[in-house]
Amino acid sequence: MKILILADDFPPRAVGGAGRVAEQVASGYLSRGHEVSVITTVRSKKDEGDYGHEGICVHTIHSDYAGRWVAYRSLYNPSTVSKIGAYIKKYKPDVVHAHNIHYHISYYVLKLAKKSGAKVLLTAHDCMLFHYGKFDEYIDPNNLSVPKRFNYKISPWRQVAVYRKRYNPLRNIVIRHYVKYCDKICAVSNALEQALNANGINNTVVVHNGIDVKQWDKWLKGAEDFRTANNLGQRPIVGFVGKLTGAKGGAQLLRVFKEIKARIPEALLLVIGAEDSLVFNAKTLAEEFGIASSIIVTGRLAGAELASAYRACDVIAFPSLCLDTFGMVNVEAMLTGKPVVATCFGGAPEVVVGGVTGAIVNPYDTTSMSEAMLTFLNDPKTARLFGEKGRERVEGRFTLDRQVDAYLALKWQ
Repeated sequence: MKILILADDFPPRAVGGAGRVAEQVASGYLSRGHEVSVITTVRSKKDEGDYGHEGICVHTIHSDYAGRWVAYRSLYNPSTVSKIGAYIKKYKPDVVHAHNIHYHISYYVLKLAKKSGAKVLLTAHDCMLFHYGKFDEYIDPNNLSVPKRFNYKISPWRQVAVYRKRYNPLRNIVIRHYVKYCDKICAVSNALEQALNANGINNTVVVHNGIDVKQWDKWLKGAEDFRTANNLGQRPIVGFVGKLTGAKGGAQLLRVFKEIKARIPEALLLVIGAEDSLVFNAKTLAEEFGIASSIIVTGRLAGAELASAYRACDVIAFPSLCLDTFGMVNVEAMLTGKPVVATCFGGAPEVVVGGVTGAIVNPYDTTSMSEAMLTFLNDPKTARLFGEKGRERVEGRFTLDRQVDAYLALKWQ
């Protein structure tokens, strides 16, 4: 079977998690004997062209425009549509599997794919099928409980108020039209499927993301000891992966870490991410709380270096304050044997089991979140037992093989 993957970004230039997931899925299809090709986009004209990536032909198309036009060009991008249409006619895929296409590739391409005779699958990695950004308006910050049911229906008036001139009143209507050309829409979590359905996106099925366990075990086996390399000794470490933005719960985590420092003065916060992961507001808060000197930003890591950084942590924090649809961080942490203190919002509770592989908390309740982390920081035996259960859960439910099998089991109907 000939399978064409569509993704706005793709390794080695991928900057988002969806691009890396698309790469893993492409490799999974290839390992099962299918012919796989990829169409992705680049911001620089000089990067346009074809390249090989681990046995996969990657075709790149140049697209670069001001972000204020995304609500329009995500529907039909003249920089990419004709080129993608020509490639589909030439390649004649049996299946077109789209991932994040809401910025450069554009939703119109789903129509082209279906008209070519191919089966069309769209994996929704985020809320962009019905929203403009981080979806958080369904959360009540004054409710410090751990709710399990939410009203995911969006308000157009809220969208107008927040996004103003970027708001396109026809955007969601047009998207709902184009996704009807899909044979199936896959949500990466039950939470995302519920949000899609609440906002008029149907014909959905849940396929959780997976991780390449064998690859990660190779990285873990060959990883340098992060603590030794960075002279961290046995200091307790709270890990966080990504940027400390508001939507990711950055401010809440810093407040929690301030409480942890009051109880364990030698504790460290390890931010696993690019040098700019400590964004302006986070820097200001860290200095105000007097914890800046106890925060280490690793810089962008991958492979064995990333695995080593995870392994150095005693507990991983995932305190998102939006519908963070899945959170590969949770799976990666659990695979490396680390307990996770994760948000109750979004897809994290489908991955992390409170009281078994970590804790599920409301990040607005900083006291509960700090107590959960202190449990693992003060009791290495408990942390180890939870980490072992976490790895077992990943091996049983969140592997790349299981994810690819689930896609192929759809039989593209």
